[in-house]
Amino acid sequence: MNYLKTGTSLAVIAALGCTSARAQDAVGEEGNTGVTEIVVTATKRSSNLQDVPIAVQALGEETLDQLNVTVFEDYLQQLPGVTAGGGGPGQSTIYIRGLASTTPNLTTAGVAGLAPNVALYLDEQPVSQPGRNLDVYAADMERVEVLSGPQGTLFGASSQAGTVRLITNKPVIGQFQAKVSSGVAFTKSGDPSYNIEAMVNVPVTDRLAIRAVGYYDNKGGYIDNVAGTRSTAESARFRPAGTVRDNGVPVSGFREGFQAGDDLSGVNFILADNSALAEKNFNDTQYLGFRIAGKYEFSNDWNLTIAHARQGLDSDGVFFEDPTLDDLQIERFEEDEIKDDFSNTSWTLEGRLGALELVYTGAYTKRETTQRVDYSDYLFVGQYLPYYICDGSVSYPGGAPSGTCQAPNLRVDSRTETEVMTHELRFNTPADYPLRLTAGGFYSDLELLERNDFVYPGSTAIDLFGGSFPPNFSQPDAFSTDTSAYPAGVIFRNDVRRTDKQFGLFGEATYDISDQFAVTLGARYYDVEVDLEGSANSSFCNSSGVDENAFGTNISDLYDGDGSYTFIGTCNDALRQTFTEGQTVADIQAAGLSLSQAQQVFNALSAPDKAATDGFIFKANLTWTPTDDLLFYATYSEGFRPGLLNRPGGAQSPNGFTVPFALETDDVTNYEIGWKTSLFDNQLRFNGSAFFVDVQNLQTTIFDTSIVNLFFSDNAANAEIKGIEADVTIAPYSIDGLTVSAAFSILDTEITDVLTPTNDVIAGRSLAYAPSFQGNMRARYEWDVFGDWTAHIQPQVTHSASSATDIIEINRITLDSWTTFGLSAGLTDDSWSFEIFGENLTDKRAEISGSFVYDRARITVNRPLTVGARFSFAY
Repeated sequence: MNYLKTGTSLAVIAALGCTSARAQDAVGEEGNTGVTEIVVTATKRSSNLQDVPIAVQALGEETLDQLNVTVFEDYLQQLPGVTAGGGGPGQSTIYIRGLASTTPNLTTAGVAGLAPNVALYLDEQPVSQPGRNLDVYAADMERVEVLSGPQGTLFGASSQAGTVRLITNKPVIGQFQAKVSSGVAFTKSGDPSYNIEAMVNVPVTDRLAIRAVGYYDNKGGYIDNVAGTRSTAESARFRPAGTVRDNGVPVSGFREGFQAGDDLSGVNFILADNSALAEKNFNDTQYLGFRIAGKYEFSNDWNLTIAHARQGLDSDGVFFEDPTLDDLQIERFEEDEIKDDFSNTSWTLEGRLGALELVYTGAYTKRETTQRVDYSDYLFVGQYLPYYICDGSVSYPGGAPSGTCQAPNLRVDSRTETEVMTHELRFNTPADYPLRLTAGGFYSDLELLERNDFVYPGSTAIDLFGGSFPPNFSQPDAFSTDTSAYPAGVIFRNDVRRTDKQFGLFGEATYDISDQFAVTLGARYYDVEVDLEGSANSSFCNSSGVDENAFGTNISDLYDGDGSYTFIGTCNDALRQTFTEGQTVADIQAAGLSLSQAQQVFNALSAPDKAATDGFIFKANLTWTPTDDLLFYATYSEGFRPGLLNRPGGAQSPNGFTVPFALETDDVTNYEIGWKTSLFDNQLRFNGSAFFVDVQNLQTTIFDTSIVNLFFSDNAANAEIKGIEADVTIAPYSIDGLTVSAAFSILDTEITDVLTPTNDVIAGRSLAYAPSFQGNMRARYEWDVFGDWTAHIQPQVTHSASSATDIIEINRITLDSWTTFGLSAGLTDDSWSFEIFGENLTDKRAEISGSFVYDRARITVNRPLTVGARFSFAY
């Protein structure tokens, strides 16, 4: 596999032309009746998809069933223009139209992670979270909607690039419904998978109905953890200048090993050996959950829906491979596992006040994630790693190093707890008024607690000049979820609380200028605050042989709440000193600090307490409908993503660059024209749009050890995005039972201006996860066989061009282009359905995501060739 390959397959592009999965539930029960209407709520009111002047991709319930969509990775591949970064279940971030800068990483997943720029909604509630989205299993879904382009006026801060909405089926009053479905699948060289889902809708009274769904899905593994060894001799500390890394970028300056060329013959390097962890197909995953909802009608005008859902996700192993090993292989030296549980309660009150439609919705979500991650790859960039797992004569060289370096198997033990409360109240005027208004207010309050323990097991066995690391505790008076001594081997601990509070007022008004022309104006006022508190502690200065009377090199600040700050060094808590805003560098230096320490303290005193931003964004749209079957529109829209605080704010690189304490918002301006057409007596639906997006102050996460030995974020660049996306659905009267659906996305992204002075970003480069072409096509043919039974066959092809994984050059690799094929066939009647299917029939490794953060390529790939069967019964 050549993971550095660039370019795209022109032959496949030409063959696909237009490709599939938007607006597709297209065949009526009695032969072809043309392309079926789909109702969406993209403008926060129910409308025919063809009447909404927005680029909307919609997968209806029937299509979701036909495509066997259950989890995030399933519907991702059905939606051209939508990509993802991340490393597996519960760890992905959605991108739309190539507006992406970097791959999320565990150490910045939550408290230090960028806010998402694509909003994820479950019904009426946003469930987007920093770093990684909620991995909601798609059980009993009415449809999935994807709104491309800025949707900030109606959907808020995280809808800068678009919005993904998961719409569940609601309780149906007056009807008893039930459905059970199950399936089994077999993956080439992998473990089998199986699932079951059951739904029941019970009419309790003539005004009350209860709907419940439960599910269990076991997805067998297909990645092999193979036996291997490595030693600390492979540390970046020992690599020479000019070493060309696998992504083609040579090491230079501070990134080269500062002990390159040393004679290591006197060092005993103990090998890390993972043979005890070697296992075939070690990345298995289980989803287990339920959702129950009740709907009560107070009257014809008022109703209340309350829903509660719980889900547990349990996943082992990893979902990426090492392209230098054999197919679907990786070497991991510590166990990888994630347990991701959430509960969600929502309530929606709908009614009328005179002519006004009122909707109030609130939700509370609690998510708990425990994760254990092999961190051993840090060896390849961690110049300071030998300090923690080697004897003192190696850690602090002076002449020929000697002694022992322990095995470099490392891990991170992570625990996060997230609580989110959201409220939204909005009003709609009647849909038949010439002036239609949607207006309301939104409030959300998110608290995220995250504790990451970086465990270096070898640190417990070293001889550091006759001593070892003493027990380490959290910094006094700092926020802490655990004040007891760190567990053995924990060298670093990040223990931080992040709070995000958002308030917004929004409105969109549409006025019919004539029967053919309408204009829409929208605006949103936003006020967002992001705050961090806590500490990032280490044992760096707590070891024997280090001058513990020196002020620590790592300054931590604790806000005292009275306008003063207390600064402590990690080496010696006794040197705690308090300084206040307004003191000069000289004042601070006079207290006994060095000039560099005094400058760092002064910078921290000047830093903001919170990343706070407020302002307005706007939208304008002109719609022309020359006939009932034709709609054209032009849109100007704005979007933003709030800033955040940097944990290593104030750190300075050797070239004088200072890590910012707070990031500014990044802003987008979108110019778009689009069309929606129903042609040939509704036998052909052709929708599309062309757009230009101007991106200012694009946020990204940087891991550059020449600046600071932590991840940090910056407003790195300005960029431009140009693109065309379209879909076509054909349901010809002349061929009863045939539907052909296709869609494509073409992107041209470019960094136009470099803002961060780190030489890590290059003007003219593309953005991350922005394939120049994506597309898919599928056809479905149905025919009567006997009695009430109908047979069907459905082939599908999906293609993506190559894309980059990062805008940071040292962390950037290119993902290969790929094409996959699928086929399903089956029988259905009014109640029963049976189907056999094959996915990835050519067994192609689709490179979905990737990372080069630790100087080794790790490529997330799709599931290999899989065949299976599924059935369902509905009553």
